[in-house]
Amino acid sequence: MNRHFYKIIACVCTLYILYALINNFIINPGAETFLSHKADLERELKPRIWLTVMYIHVGFACIAMASGLVNFASRSYVKHRTLHRLNGYVYAASVLAVVLTSGYMAPFATGGKISSMGFNLLNILWLIFTAAALIHIFKKRIPQHRRWMIRSYAFCFTNMLIHLFTFGLNQVAGVEYSTSYTIGLYGSIVLLLAAPEALFRIEKRIG
Repeated sequence: MNRHFYKIIACVCTLYILYALINNFIINPGAETFLSHKADLERELKPRIWLTVMYIHVGFACIAMASGLVNFASRSYVKHRTLHRLNGYVYAASVLAVVLTSGYMAPFATGGKISSMGFNLLNILWLIFTAAALIHIFKKRIPQHRRWMIRSYAFCFTNMLIHLFTFGLNQVAGVEYSTSYTIGLYGSIVLLLAAPEALFRIEKRIG
């Protein structure tokens, strides 16, 4: 990964991890504003259980983002193979934890059933991409492993992109919040699928 690009991603990740931890655990631990947008749910939402699952979800999402970032460092695999391997397992376990907790929260997603379907699709894709990365490294296919890890790691930015889309549509364009959130979810999925492929093409042209 290009050093300058890596530094930019590292700065974005660090800032977002700090924001997610401070906002969810210190400033707004009850998520009152976010929960206020969850209307017309088919299942009864139990705030205490939902919040506990959300805390676990956020915590492991931050771990996944941080561990993935460390393993993308240019000399992580070359100089520290054992640490790289162990950290890779931490990343994979964190992704699994994020997906499982997201699976619990999906039926209560802002925007209703269509948003729930989007999150379930996202969870399935993230598991497939991460599993593909693991299979390739088990078979010593390093270039393929790297590509699938990039595809998997892109999904660490899902929450950030959803909220950016939602803010832009709701606060700037005046679109209703739940609609903005749903559009943001599907827009994020499309962008996160396309971004790695665009990166591969750029790398191919430069290389």
